[in-house]
Order: sequence, then structure tokens, then C-alpha cells
Amino acid sequence: MKDAIQKVTNAIIERSQKPRAAYLDMLKQTQDKSPARGCLSCSNMAHVVAASPDYEKTPIAQGAGINIGIVTAYNDMLSAHQPLATYPDFIKEKARSLGATAQVAGGVPAMCDGVTQGLPGMELSLFSRDVIAMSTAISLTHNVFDAVACLGVCDKIVPGMIIGALQFGHLPAVFIPAGPMVSGISNAEKARVRQQFAAGEVDELALMDAETASYHSAGTCTFYGTANANQLLMEMLGVQLPSTSFINTGTPLRDALTASSVEQVINMASKKIGLSSVVTEKSMVNALVGLLATGGSTNHTLHLLAIARAAGIIVTWDDFNNLSRAVPLLARVYPNGTADVNHFRDAGGIAFLVHELRRAGMLHQDTVNVMGEGLDAYEREPAPAGEQLSNGSSSEIVWSPAVKTSRNTDVLRSVDEAFDQEGGIRLLKGNLGQAMVKVSAVAEEFHIIKAACRVFSSQHAMLDAFANNELDRDVIVVVRFQGPAANGMPELHKLTPPLAVLQDRGYKVALLTDGRMSGASGKIMAAIHVAPEAMRSGNIGKLCDGDIVCIDAVRGELSVELSEQELASRPVLEAPAETQTLGRNLFDVFRDRVSGAEYGADVLF
Repeated sequence: MKDAIQKVTNAIIERSQKPRAAYLDMLKQTQDKSPARGCLSCSNMAHVVAASPDYEKTPIAQGAGINIGIVTAYNDMLSAHQPLATYPDFIKEKARSLGATAQVAGGVPAMCDGVTQGLPGMELSLFSRDVIAMSTAISLTHNVFDAVACLGVCDKIVPGMIIGALQFGHLPAVFIPAGPMVSGISNAEKARVRQQFAAGEVDELALMDAETASYHSAGTCTFYGTANANQLLMEMLGVQLPSTSFINTGTPLRDALTASSVEQVINMASKKIGLSSVVTEKSMVNALVGLLATGGSTNHTLHLLAIARAAGIIVTWDDFNNLSRAVPLLARVYPNGTADVNHFRDAGGIAFLVHELRRAGMLHQDTVNVMGEGLDAYEREPAPAGEQLSNGSSSEIVWSPAVKTSRNTDVLRSVDEAFDQEGGIRLLKGNLGQAMVKVSAVAEEFHIIKAACRVFSSQHAMLDAFANNELDRDVIVVVRFQGPAANGMPELHKLTPPLAVLQDRGYKVALLTDGRMSGASGKIMAAIHVAPEAMRSGNIGKLCDGDIVCIDAVRGELSVELSEQELASRPVLEAPAETQTLGRNLFDVFRDRVSGAEYGADVLF
């Protein structure tokens, strides 16, 4: 194991001793009362099986076999979740063939950041993660299940589901994705048209044509944002089958992997291997390493902290930073390149990635996953058995060793030929607090930006200033009162195209915000998740137009050129009044309770 990675692992284990022990003790108290259905009275059980087919009533009621609780994020508005409509019946049929049963335990909300970008609904996006966690807990709290199958894909859904499932960590759990859509218009072309629209060079019709050519069918969007990073992370954690993430929706192989997922969770249940045995300090480090090696979403500097805390594990931004300095960047997938996740899969995908990271001593082998122990299974790629019948396999899936050489070095490389010797995420500290930056898609000449700032309290005010040509200069754009306590910490991805326009005009520009930027944050230097946020008296709330701000991703510094005395004497401006429409008023309790971004921005732990 590489020394730097072992050092971070040891630090996590040490600081997590007490909360991890408390978490495991909580689960033991639950597990000691299993099987859960044995505690139900006849009256209780009658409700459980009332709607079940007659041939399943007795097995469920008597606890004669494994009963899988399905938690689903299905809705048919979102392309990533629309394919999940047929999954419950498919899972039930497969379970039945294996002598088990399955029931839909409940559903969770699934909202789309792509739909709500720049709109009021985005203020509920991050909070939806914790609602999903609670919804997952409600689904499982009937306490009649021996295993869990989670059906979810996108940004807040998967983190929320695993946070909720971890409260039932005595049960085995498997995550089953729907897969991405096939590739549409290239990401480079999509980004080009977005910039043209921001610059007023094309009309809205041209923009709409480009967007619908990109997002064009059922399945997950193909860029490497938070949704697809979710899938990779679930594999690195060991709660999802190997190389399952990026198999296209609606294919025979997709169905075969879903069937195999059911088989594996039943096997785990028979061996009583709970989710808590899979999600450990070491598997969390594996997930962090995988994220950094692929230049994954900055949203996971929040989500992974929250997931870890749900399992009694304390991960910090310093862990991200220290690992990022030790983990090479092995993938270029949009927004860190022009390729999409289908190209990443075709180049060798997660199996090749795991092979390379293991070869370099960057992954913990002594972990448990849905396939068993160790990571050998995660160095294999699946294919339908019908395509390789010559090997004599009778399985629905043939597992082949990962390729040892990338099929496309523009997309995926070995450790020896890495795109960069460091990962894509860095921590900044200074008199403005802490912030995260993602540099994997930012050209080296923009890794240090020092300029007079222009301060806004909303993204819409910034966009208006751009439209009025007020930002045509070297500038650090400050957008504050966007933190979790202020308005739920919306993504500010709509700021990327105009900032990119300014950069292309020859200006040095950057964004500084206590909001989020997005899993699709790209070529603009963006210091995000500033903590403390303005709403909680953070110094970002004291900045004035013209202050000289420095964002230095090389030395890891975030500062304003003001004396300590002057900075301390400045008042924090009051947050602008928020219009609590579209359900936002229901989340006042979340805004009051939410932790800072540096703790995962959650309301649960």
C-alpha cells in the first residue's frame, strides 16, 4: 500500500474509533432481534402479505426464505430513472427462481439538477439527499426484510439511499443502476453551443437543438457528473456489481447484471454479510481514490463525508486533499475532457481503473463487497454469455479479465502514463476560510488567479452584470449567500458559460462562492463550498467590490489582501430576503439545522 494512502487511512480509522463503535453497537442491538419477521404478530404479518400472491404468502410469513426489500427512485420524467419502472417485477421473478421473495418496500423522491439549474427548485436539491435517506429508512422500517435492493442513479439519490440503508447496516444491500443512454452529440459540441449562446452568437433554438441532441433517450446522461460518479463510487465501495455502472440501459447485458445483482444479495443474506461489513474505513478510502483518479464530481466532497458519517466514519476535506496529492489522474471524461462515460467504458472502464490502482498499491484489498472478499472480481469485465459460448460457460454473464492496456489513451491511461501525477481536487485555506477547487479540467495557467473581486448575492445578479458587459476584465466573481444555511446550497452551473466566455476573451477569471458548482464544473477556476458560509458569519460575507482576492490552487491558499484588523472590523452583510415559494418554506428546519459544507452539509448527523 502506498504510504500516503495508508497514512490517510490510519488517520480516518483513528478519529473514527468512537463513532464507528457506536454505530456498530447500534446495529448489533438490531441484529440480535433478527430475523425481523419473527417478531411480528399474526395481525402484523397479515398486513405484510395481504397483497402478495398466494404462493408467496407462506414463505414470507414463516420466514422460510430471503425476502428482499426494494427501494426505488422510479419516475418517468427523468431519463435516468425511467427504465426502473420494470425492475421490481424483474427482480421479483429472479428472486422467485432462487427460492426467495421480493417486495417494493417504498419509493424515494428523485429530482434533477439539470431541470432545476438556475431556478428556485434547485434550493431543495441538496436537502433532497437527506429526505431520500429518511425515505429509505421509512421504507425499511417495517422490518420484514432480509436484504435490500436500491434502485437509484442520480445526484442526491444514491448518496441518500446509502445513508438511509446504512441505518439498517445489519442487512446486506446491493445497488442496481439503470445504465447510461448511448452517446449523442459530442460534449465538446454541446459546450461550444452553450458558450455561443452565452455570448449572443446563436439563438435559443440552436441551443435547444444541441441540448436535446445530447439528452436524447432513456438512461443516465453520459457526461461524468455526479450521477455517473455515483455509479463508480458504488463499485469502489463494493455495493454494486463490477463494471455495472456504464452498461447501456435496455440491453441484454444490463438485464443479466440486474439478475446477477439479485443472486449476489441473496447469497450475502444467506451468509449474513451486512452493508456495515462492506462500507468501512478502507472501502471509503477506495472510493475516494477512485473519485480522484477519474476527476469526479465536486459534489462528492459533500456526499462522501455524509455517507461516511452515516457509517460512523469521519472523513474530512484534508483527507481529500492529502489523497489528491498522492493519486494520479487516469481518466479524461467530460468535463475533464471531451469523452463521455461510454467512451470511458470502451477504453477499459472501471475494471482497467481498478487494475491500475491496485498495481500501484493505491487500493485496499482487505475489503468485503457484494462479490465476496478482495478486489479480484472488480478487475473483470462482463459480457453476455451468448457472445462467448466457445468458453463453455453456462452463466448468463461471462467475466473476462480487465484489459492490461487502455483501448483509448486519450480517455483512460495507466499509472505510468497518467494525465497528471495528482488528482483533480484540492483544498484551499486562508483568511477567507476553506474551499474546494477542482483543477483537473482547468488549464495550468489558471491555477493561480489574483484579481479585484466583484461581489453578488445571487447568480441572477451576476448574469445580469455579464449581459451588461460589466465583467470584461480580470475579475474574481464572488457569489455569496449560497450556502446550505442560506438557501440550501444550489448548484451555480449556469455561471460556467459566461465565465468561460470571459476567459476566452483573454481575461483571468475565477468564481468564489459558498454554493456548489456542479458535477459538471469545467475549465473555470472555481473555489466553491466556502466555509464558514456568509450566512454563518464567514468572511466571504465581508468582501466588497474591488478587494484583491487570491485563489491559489498550487499552494492551497484562499485569501483577501486585507489586514487581520480590517477584516475583523468589517460587518457581515445581511442575507437577501428569500421568496419561500415552490415548497421552500417547508425546509426552514433544514436550513436552521444543516451542518457546514466541511461536514457534508447534512441535517442528520
